[in-house]
Amino acid sequence: MRLVLDTNTALSGLLWGSTLGRLIDAAEAGQLELASSAALLAELQGVLSLEKFAKQLAKRGITVADVFDGNAAMVTLVAPTVIAPTITRDPADDQVLAAALAAQADLIVSGDAHLLDLKSFRGIEIVTAAVAVERIAAGT
Repeated sequence: MRLVLDTNTALSGLLWGSTLGRLIDAAEAGQLELASSAALLAELQGVLSLEKFAKQLAKRGITVADVFDGNAAMVTLVAPTVIAPTITRDPADDQVLAAALAAQADLIVSGDAHLLDLKSFRGIEIVTAAVAVERIAAGT
């Protein structure tokens, strides 16, 4: 199964674990494939560099580079497909859709209402982390 995680979902999984961490663990174990784009990786690096995450990183004894490099090594990099503007309320979310389309993803995993409200994009279902974990456990 191939997934694209939106930036906040990837960040939560990388830093806090829980349900999202199970997706990261499954990717590291080769049970699923994560795909991303240069734009999504750049957004992740920018968000990781925000001061509000410095404490969490320091608490875990890791740096922005540690987290970013580990994530970048884990994902399959795709060149996003050019798509028409889709999420007008948050155009940056279109990068997630474009990456998922290019990756031929099975699922887009997000906690973002703008994405979840779509329910699917060109046949790619948009689900929460909990639903993604259920699907992976069920093998569907």
